[in-house]
Amino acid sequence: MENNIYALRTHQQLTQQELADAVNVTHQTINAIENNKYDPTLSLAFALAERLETTVDQLFQH
Repeated sequence: MENNIYALRTHQQLTQQELADAVNVTHQTINAIENNKYDPTLSLAFALAERLETTVDQLFQH
């Protein structure tokens, strides 16, 4: 599943570590999600969407 996390994160001038800290995961997890190597849990997807000020639908594309 492709996502817009990198674009949204960099638009807000957040590092992977800053986003990771905000949603209580490691920066490796953020990197894996951005590179489509890991699909986040539903709760993590909602946390990412909230921190990046978007919806889960906008964050992830089918």
